[in-house]
Amino acid sequence: MANADAAVLLKVKVSYSPAPREIDTVDLQLPPGSTLADALRASGLLERHGLSLDDPLSVGIWTKSRPLDTPLREADRVEIYRGLTVDPKEARRQRYRKQSPKRR
Repeated sequence: MANADAAVLLKVKVSYSPAPREIDTVDLQLPPGSTLADALRASGLLERHGLSLDDPLSVGIWTKSRPLDTPLREADRVEIYRGLTVDPKEARRQRYRKQSPKRR
């Protein structure tokens, strides 16, 4: 009977990048009808990184922002987004300035 139950569970991933080049990912199996909020609760990532569903979180599925009540589908990747500390264009300029004169 357990194998029949496992066959109907949705397999999803929940990911969060607390810092540049650092990714914390959790693989989950959730019942059909589970929402984005359900996945966040089940993952334990919020607690591990000092976040809460009561915080103004920016979350999505496969790089697209979605509300917490969005139903999940098989193989979805739920993502918790953090705010940018530097404008991407400015970051690119800073990297260019750090390059050696030979590469310019």
